[in-house]
Amino acid sequence: MPEYPPLSTQVIGQAESALGALLEPPLAETGTTFQQWLVLTVTAANGVGIERGQLVTRIGDARKVGRATVEAAIAELTVGGLVTADGLVTLTETGRARYQRIRGALEEITAQLFDFPAEDLATAGRVLSVITSRANALLAGRRPPATAAG
Repeated sequence: MPEYPPLSTQVIGQAESALGALLEPPLAETGTTFQQWLVLTVTAANGVGIERGQLVTRIGDARKVGRATVEAAIAELTVGGLVTADGLVTLTETGRARYQRIRGALEEITAQLFDFPAEDLATAGRVLSVITSRANALLAGRRPPATAAG
């Protein structure tokens, strides 16, 4: 069995880069930017739509991007007929179709990558969630939260 390095920022960064590279072809095939994909994803996850300010805040906080970046992606998707942004941001039929096309490609990729025992996936999810929480606390100028693991 191969020897794996301990979890580190380098290992996390390499995984994020590899996953990002796998996302690029489905996005390019549909002419969708990464920022637009984030808007489509969060909007789709909210079903009937999401208040614009909440959408901007959610993506900005999660991806550490400015409001202007998210607002630009919403504007581009609106001009392209993929979302409507009257009060709530909602997917149009065209937007829903694009989201489903990209999501389908990602589900095929994910099925190949995440074939681990459920307990391994749960452990990895917990560890990465704690790291994210601690990093967000540091970014906000707070002491990272303590966990049972440390």
